[in-house]
Amino acid sequence: MVASISARGNAASASRYYGHLQRDEYYSREGEPPGRWAGKGAERLSLEGPMTQAEFDAALRGIDPKTGERLARLGGRGRDHAAGWDMTFSAPKSVSVLWALSEAPEREMIAQAHRSAVLAATAQLEGTAGWARRGRAGATREQTAGLLMAQFDHHTSRDSDPQLHTHTFVFNLAPRRDGSWGAIVSRELYKAQKQAGATYRQAMALQLERQGIQLERQKDTFRVAAIPRHIERAFSKRRQAIEEAAKAHGYNTPKGMELATLRTRRPKRDAKLSELTSHWQAEAKALGFDLGRSLDHMHATTSGLSHAGLPGGRGPTRSPVAQPSPPAALAAGQSTQLQSAAQLGSRLGQVLRTLDQPAGMSGVKIKLRYREHERD
Repeated sequence: MVASISARGNAASASRYYGHLQRDEYYSREGEPPGRWAGKGAERLSLEGPMTQAEFDAALRGIDPKTGERLARLGGRGRDHAAGWDMTFSAPKSVSVLWALSEAPEREMIAQAHRSAVLAATAQLEGTAGWARRGRAGATREQTAGLLMAQFDHHTSRDSDPQLHTHTFVFNLAPRRDGSWGAIVSRELYKAQKQAGATYRQAMALQLERQGIQLERQKDTFRVAAIPRHIERAFSKRRQAIEEAAKAHGYNTPKGMELATLRTRRPKRDAKLSELTSHWQAEAKALGFDLGRSLDHMHATTSGLSHAGLPGGRGPTRSPVAQPSPPAALAAGQSTQLQSAAQLGSRLGQVLRTLDQPAGMSGVKIKLRYREHERD
């Protein structure tokens, strides 16, 4: 669950992958600019906000997207040069379901918590897994001054179920501490995958609990208490399809499950986010699930109140976010306006690095990620 990593081939292959990423985001976010720059490497190049295909392609070739200056030579014979890696951070399914069934303001809050958690994880990644190559055949290794990354927020699985996840493309190009640029050591990214997932998970849980969302802790992970497990399962059609394919073909090994994942992989269907949320809410209703009623029940249980004395057996529909008192709400609103997601994510990353959480927490193994979340 949470974090997976995969190589995206040479520059031509990675450029085609960008087309896939930006197309999905365009449809799910209804025309907003696809992709954004991230990382200290982007800051050094004065790259911020939305990116273009031309900028992405320039960085893949080791060229400054703004000035056209060559920052680094491509390794190998050019065609064999590894252009970058996709590290995907995926929210727990119960979080994605809560997001899908909530009203617009609450959906944005949950999405913001997800983005902040991704920034916390990538900030830690920069501080621990950014290593550059130097010298003949890249024999010398040194820690980088950051990473050059692009991030794409997506909202659905391949079966059009809600699945909040962010693709973080890590370019094979990073600034050295002396100001020069070079290729990075990919092995360090793979080694950091588990810890990056743990950092994302911890930051996500912290943000949600600060907003008053009740969680059920499960060892090193969590789930949203208001989402029943059978509803969570109903919105996990991708996982069900993989399990059914594995059963039909007799797959019971990691390699077999990987084959089952590929057998059931199909192109995503284009749909506007407004259409998808309407469909998800209708599906939940057909399953007999009412998010407002579930939140009412939890609120009454935790506050020691009974619904029996309320009209119709329940109180007014509650937001998944606990509502602060007016002064606190005003302060919260001002704070939100003043703090960007990048600043919040950076602070979370610093705190988590200081705590020095052990890297042995359970995460996704590259060939076992089918067990915990739907692949994009």
